Amino acid sequence: MEQKEKVNLKKWWQETRPKKTAVFWYVVIAVVLTVVVGFVWGGWVTDSNAQRMARTAAQDAVTERLASICVAQFNQAPGNGAKLEELKNASTYQRDDYVRDQGWATMLDEDSPDRKVVDECVKLLMLIDE
Repeated sequence: MEQKEKVNLKKWWQETRPKKTAVFWYVVIAVVLTVVVGFVWGGWVTDSNAQRMARTAAQDAVTERLASICVAQFNQAPGNGAKLEELKNASTYQRDDYVRDQGWATMLDEDSPDRKVVDECVKLLMLIDE
């Protein structure tokens, strides 16, 4: 019978130890995979992209706040029930003009309302039930 040789761990490690160039390329591949996974699935973003996202979020927050002021101005307007009915009967593309003409979306010290505020105000007004 043939005896199995004892496995010498030190000898085994020395024989299977990768060369320096192989270790270098393993590290490079690991770094590249980490970056790819991080940006694609991990939610990482570049500085410029993060700034753009923050700017967009801030603009959206301001638009929402101003649209709620527009709705409040609508609620204070005399005859708002009839005006709401006119707004709902108007065609989709005429609603923005109607809100703009009523002055609900025009803020203090402004000559004309912001288009995004008018759009958001129309959406909120269309949700009002009489």
